[in-house]
Amino acid sequence: MPATPPNQQPPRRRSSRLRRALIWTFSIIAAVFVVAIAAFLIWANVGVMAAEPEPLASVTNDPAISVTEVDGTLVLSPSEEPSDTGLVFIPGAKVEPSAYAAKLSSLVTDDNMTVVIPQPLLNLAFFDTRTLDDYAAVAPEVTTWSVGGHSLGGVRACQLAESPDVAGLLLFGSYCANDLAADESLDVLSITGSADGLSTPQKAADARGLLPADAETLEIEGANHAMFGNYGPQSGDGTATIPDEDGRQQIAAATSAWAAELQP
Repeated sequence: MPATPPNQQPPRRRSSRLRRALIWTFSIIAAVFVVAIAAFLIWANVGVMAAEPEPLASVTNDPAISVTEVDGTLVLSPSEEPSDTGLVFIPGAKVEPSAYAAKLSSLVTDDNMTVVIPQPLLNLAFFDTRTLDDYAAVAPEVTTWSVGGHSLGGVRACQLAESPDVAGLLLFGSYCANDLAADESLDVLSITGSADGLSTPQKAADARGLLPADAETLEIEGANHAMFGNYGPQSGDGTATIPDEDGRQQIAAATSAWAAELQP
C-alpha cells in the first residue's frame, strides 16, 4: 500500500470530517428554523387586541340580537325574525373577533342580517384557508352570503369574494390584492378613514382599480384604523379626530344602504 504523502490526510478521514461538518451545519439550520417557528407562534398569540368591554356589552345585552359562539366563531343573528342574508366578516391581524360586534350590530338590528365573525388561524387571516362553505356552516338558514373584513381580514375577504356564491363585499380600512374588477354582480362597499395610519386612504385609492367600477367608496373624515373595531389604540395608527360614536353612526348608515342592495 503506498504511503500517504506528507500533509495529506487519508480519504477515509477526510470523508468522516466532511460528514461531521454537514451534520453540524444541518443541525444549526434545523435549530434556527425551530426557534423561528416558535418565535412566530409566540408573536401570533401574544398581544392579541381584545374587545373593549362596554361596546361589546351593548351588543350582548341587546334583546334584539342573539349572540352565540361556535368553535371560536362569533355569530350575531336577529332574535325574532329569521334571516336569510348573512355576512362573514374576517378580523384584522391579532384582533379578537368580538371587537367588531358593536360596529356590525346595526346590520343585525336594522337590516335583519346574520353576522359571522370567525377566529382566524393563528389570529392572522393570511393563514386561514377555510372556504365560504366552512364559515357558512354555523348559519345554515342563510341563503345569500356576503364577505367582508378589516385590514388584513379584508384582503382575505377579497379572495373569498372570487366565489360565485358571494353577493357582496364589505371592506373596513382595507383593500384588495386580487383583481375583482370584472365581477359586475358583486356589490362592494369600501370604507376608509382619513386618519388611518395603516391602511391609508392613499393605499386604498391605489388599489381602487381592483374593485368593480360601480363599487361604493366612503372616506370617514377623522376616523383612524382602530375605529373600525373596538379594541383600543393600535401601534402605527393615526389619531382619530372624531368620537367613536360618530364613526359608528356613519359606518351604520353606509352599511345599511349596502345591505339593502343585497336583499334577494
